Amino acid sequence: MNKTRITYSILAILFGVFMVVYGGYDDSPGAQGLGLIAAIVGIVGIIKSKKRISSQNN
Repeated sequence: MNKTRITYSILAILFGVFMVVYGGYDDSPGAQGLGLIAAIVGIVGIIKSKKRISSQNN
């Protein structure tokens, strides 16, 4: 379960970075904003997963 969550978080970060770059190329601030939000959600997901793993080990 946790590996799946980390995988989805990494995919969200990659998709967010793609959207920011594509939005910059297309001159679309909406796409850049959505990409930034997706990347932040991915980073938060990884942080929560890591905290959950460390709390289960203790």
